[in-house]
Order: sequence, then structure tokens, then C-alpha cells
Amino acid sequence: MKRSLAFTLAALVLTLAGAPLAGAAPATRSSASSTAAAPADTALFAGGCFWCMETAFEGRPGVRAVVSGYSGGKESNPTYDAVSSHATGHLETVAIVFDPTKTTYETLLGLYWRSIDPTQTSGQFCDRGGSYLSAIFWRNEAQRKAAVASKAAIERSAALTGRTVVTKVSKAGPFWPAEAYHQDYWKKNPERYRAYREACGRDRRLEQLWGDEATVPLVH
Repeated sequence: MKRSLAFTLAALVLTLAGAPLAGAAPATRSSASSTAAAPADTALFAGGCFWCMETAFEGRPGVRAVVSGYSGGKESNPTYDAVSSHATGHLETVAIVFDPTKTTYETLLGLYWRSIDPTQTSGQFCDRGGSYLSAIFWRNEAQRKAAVASKAAIERSAALTGRTVVTKVSKAGPFWPAEAYHQDYWKKNPERYRAYREACGRDRRLEQLWGDEATVPLVH
């Protein structure tokens, strides 16, 4: 993804999420573009490494864009190095811009749960620390109700019998897009991405936990 495209997507996500984009000029849109963008909604999910979380949603029907970033902390404009220190309170998060006439928030929740280990308290897979914890950040009451209901359903699922679901469901704050080199990392550095994913054991754990229900990326 070129830097200009990454910035455009980030601006779109932050506009939809109701969070300001620091340093951005005020957006101006024609009536036609406003009409086209009107149906879009945004889901914010934290599930460990955002490189891998991107690919869980890329290419899905109704998904317009997936942007890697940071959310859940108080620091403005956090950097990857700062977030990776686990001192900012931010989690690696993906913002999924979707068309609710072509897919639903509930469908995205289903993909999300089966892309993570919701019982892991230390992070996700091989990545440990506060910035890798799992969370659903809801943006409105409808999302909150859907997220709470989906968590309850997951807790009752046979796959998690006897296990405690530790994934948090929290009100969304600002979403800060990650640096440009993190966006579409699976496209820019496919060999390194695949090597990391394999070494981290993400797919092995997902298959162990969810079996045939595990989310399989449509890309990469």
C-alpha cells in the first residue's frame, strides 16, 4: 500500500470511528462521494499481531478496507516502539471498514473469535505482553449488544468447555493508524510474514482450538 493510500484509508477509518486524525486537513466531500460512503461502518478488534489480523478480514464480502493501528490507550499518536514497550495501554488493533448492506457486524465477530485464542491471558500465541491482548472495542450500543451476545455464545461453545474467555468488550476510544510499513505487510513482505506466522504457531493453535471452524484467511 502506498503511503498516500494508507493515509486515505486511515482518515476514512478515523472519520467513521469518530476519532480525530492528528495533523489532517478538514475533509471535503462531494454529495456523490458522501452518498457512496454513507453505508459504511467500522469494527475495531484487537487480536494480537495486526499483520495476521489484517489477513483474517481482507477479501471478505462487504469489507472495504482493513487498517492496522493502535487503540485502547491514552497516549496520542503512539508509535510502534512505544506500544511494543507495553507502557502506553494501547493494543495492536485492526479497523475493518465494511458495508453493512453486504455483511454484518455479527459476521465479522464470528470471524474474529475464530481468529484468536480468547482464553490466552498473556497475549496472543507467541506474542506476549499487554499490547497483544485480545479485545473488542464497540462504537455504539448496537455493537455493544452484539459483542456481549457473541462473547456469551463463545463461552457456551463446546470448543471452550471448561475454559475462561478473557477477551474484553470495551467502549472504543480513538484509533491511531500504525506506521505505513505495517499496512498490508502480508503483501509487502510475504516471505517474512509467512515465516513469522508459521514460527508463532498461530494456525496450529487455531486448528487445535477451533478445528474446522477456525478462520482461514482468503489472502496470503
